[in-house]
Amino acid sequence: MSCYRTAASESRTEVLRSWFHSESFTVSLKERRFHNTGKSKHENHSFSFSVATLEICQTTVIPNKRPLHSDVVSLEETTEMIRKGITESFGAAVHALSSTQLTDGVISRSKRMMLDTLGVGLLGTRTAVFKTALQYSQLFTSEERSSVWGKSDSVLPPPYAAFVNGIAVHSMDFDDTWHPATHPSGAVLPALLALADTLPAPPSGLDLLLAFNVGVEVQGRLMRFSREAYNIPQRFHPPSVVGVMGSAAASAKLLGLSPEQCSHALAIAASSAGAPLANAATQTKPLHVGNAARRGLEAVRLAQTGLQGNPAILDLDCGFGVYYTDYCPAALAEAGSGSGSGSGSFRWILEDQDVAFKRIPAHLAMHWAVDAALEARALLQSAAGTFDLSQIRRVTLRVPPSRYINLPSPATEHQARHSFQFNACSALLDGGVTVSSFGEAEIQRPALRELLSRVSMETPQDNRPSFDEMYCEVEIHTQDGRSYAARCDTFYGHWRKPLSQQHLEEKFRGNAAAVLLPEAVDGLVDLIGDVETVRHVSRLASYVRMTRDSQQQFKPSKTSMRV
Repeated sequence: MSCYRTAASESRTEVLRSWFHSESFTVSLKERRFHNTGKSKHENHSFSFSVATLEICQTTVIPNKRPLHSDVVSLEETTEMIRKGITESFGAAVHALSSTQLTDGVISRSKRMMLDTLGVGLLGTRTAVFKTALQYSQLFTSEERSSVWGKSDSVLPPPYAAFVNGIAVHSMDFDDTWHPATHPSGAVLPALLALADTLPAPPSGLDLLLAFNVGVEVQGRLMRFSREAYNIPQRFHPPSVVGVMGSAAASAKLLGLSPEQCSHALAIAASSAGAPLANAATQTKPLHVGNAARRGLEAVRLAQTGLQGNPAILDLDCGFGVYYTDYCPAALAEAGSGSGSGSGSFRWILEDQDVAFKRIPAHLAMHWAVDAALEARALLQSAAGTFDLSQIRRVTLRVPPSRYINLPSPATEHQARHSFQFNACSALLDGGVTVSSFGEAEIQRPALRELLSRVSMETPQDNRPSFDEMYCEVEIHTQDGRSYAARCDTFYGHWRKPLSQQHLEEKFRGNAAAVLLPEAVDGLVDLIGDVETVRHVSRLASYVRMTRDSQQQFKPSKTSMRV
């Protein structure tokens, strides 16, 4: 694999990066030739590969058969490019980015992400997987203590608070989704709030907002190093890979680490990255996000105390590149001197690529299936004057190929959240999908099981496994030989059709009200709404602990969104 480029407009860091994918061990620079001895045949210049690109991976530079064209550079320039590699550019940017570079659009979008993450996390504190993780984490204590969301009487060491709160965010698969595919907020916000609880001087809302966006940005940049990342994942769960790096970047920013420390934090975090997709649709999947939040925070604390990692971790195929078959990294541009008005050279990915907010607590692809099923149901009901299970002979789903969300007979809530068949059938039977749709009694009811047995699934070739290109068709075949079909190309909540602010707040209130007192729910809405003006974010920690009676049995709020 090679990402070699010859255009003069390409950054020289990119050109150098491409050379490290060749098969020879010779560097040709302006008629000079250097070999693995590090010496010039013609002049006595030293040429060090101490960044470990050659030493560790035995990667090589500039094949003799490949001309450099207009990108031939001098020895001095090449040495400088090696010294300032891709990883170092990330460390420098994490350190240098400032709140003056946050645009109005980025501020608005990231505040929506923060509010939604708090809401789904609070609701997630009532799940079995969260309670198990909390019970385990309470085995650990430290002098530093951080808040546990939705628990008025619980504190944990910061890494474990980040861990359990991150689990809560993803426990119901209700958190935001980005493109390329990942859940960007769940690994970042829990780490930042756990860290903020321990700082001698509480950070301002603007500090929190900046650190959050730095963590999100790093994830977006890393995912764009691979075309493979643009598809629905097949081998690993993306938050476990880019999420831990985002957590590290955000935490490093909030702590004000040096550029070198930021680079080492990313390198350390990379050694905690990765989780197999085989654990999707199980109780372990939420741990992917919790571990990302925790391990990123731990990596920063280790870097702060002097621990070092490979300073070229992002440059190498045997570094961060192990997760992608087509890895082609690029340097992160200098932060520049931009301002909130949008001037300067730095442009946030969030400015151009919004996130999707979920209306139901399930895998994102389920939203296409539910919306198509509801439309098909309405067509049948309009034609027949009623809707009844006995009318349906069979149901055909046309969806993109993806094994881990093809579960024809789910037995658990986590399997149900990843089943095209279950979500389409729930929408057909009930006229909507809600939080309570994934309870055990709902999953096992005879009517649903009967309808599931009548479902077949097709994967048309034009239906790509990408959250930016996929569609879903639901066709109901009735006993009288008729059919009613509907197709969803973009569901409401997708980045192409974003939730209104009103509906986003309704979702948050419905989730948070199941856990917090009304004044805490209102307080969080107001605080996040004006977070850039808040002097101290310590009030946020107070709000997430203002809970209802802890003995009250959880019941989904009536204000929860219904699809």
